[in-house]
Amino acid sequence: MEKKPGASRKRYDRLVRAAQQLPPVTTAVAHPCDRISIEGVVEAAQLGLIAPILVGPAARIHEAAQHSEADIAGFPLEESAHSHDSAAKAVELVRQGKAEALMKGSLHTDELLGAVVARDTGLRMGRRISHVFLMDVPTYHKVLVVTDAAINIAPTLEDKADICQNAIDLVISLGLEKPKVAILAAVETVNSKMSATLDAAALCKMAERGQIIGGVLDGPLAFDNAIDPEAAKIKGIKSEVAGRAQILVVPDLEAGNMLAKNLTFLTKADAAGIVLGARVPIVLTSRADSVRTRMASCAVAALYADARRRIAALPAV
Repeated sequence: MEKKPGASRKRYDRLVRAAQQLPPVTTAVAHPCDRISIEGVVEAAQLGLIAPILVGPAARIHEAAQHSEADIAGFPLEESAHSHDSAAKAVELVRQGKAEALMKGSLHTDELLGAVVARDTGLRMGRRISHVFLMDVPTYHKVLVVTDAAINIAPTLEDKADICQNAIDLVISLGLEKPKVAILAAVETVNSKMSATLDAAALCKMAERGQIIGGVLDGPLAFDNAIDPEAAKIKGIKSEVAGRAQILVVPDLEAGNMLAKNLTFLTKADAAGIVLGARVPIVLTSRADSVRTRMASCAVAALYADARRRIAALPAV
């Protein structure tokens, strides 16, 4: 399917414009030692989305910048010995209050997240860390949030509650009140032989009892009746969420990964990625990401960091 020129481009553009109205978020960039990662940093800084602190071996960072003809002269640089050290030192910058976001450079995702979840030196906040894709799908009328398709392999019910809350908090930080959350399964009825349907029903009850706040949940919902009003109507499903979902919570990582990749390759969707649940947002970029997708990821991190900053500034009740 060919993506119509400009069909959904404006959605990511709006995110970037909104983030540009804010001061750049100070971002510790872990190990930007190749051309793609250093270019992403420079592009985001030029747009006013981030104020980067580069963390890595200085010689390798300068070599990458030279190859990409990128000017990094104005960026602070924290020397590290290797990629694991880069991750640890980037996390420490956050712990010291010197950075409000993390960004993955050319190291492995596991290396960065390992430093984030370290028991004594990490950034855990008592909530499960999870990943979200903000997907710009040409055939859908709004940005779709898909979670979790990258971190939690087989989440428990309690994990899914945190995954839901992380996604809801993110969407609210982007300016949307009461986001509609569809808990996906293969069917839209509760079946004791299908654990995903039981989890979905339990999550909805948890939301009713205030254990998940800020969103409107419904499930189990099959993918078609979560996003298509006609499919929901045919099935006789009456809810605020069915056919109007903004957040799709998948049963497990395999389902989420396949869903995200189907949307990416069959509908030519873009997928901006960010990790939530830690002390600060974490930008995860892929070598295959377009410039627009990388900038959208940085914009989302900036908007989320600003929302957290404003909440922290509120007087204690």
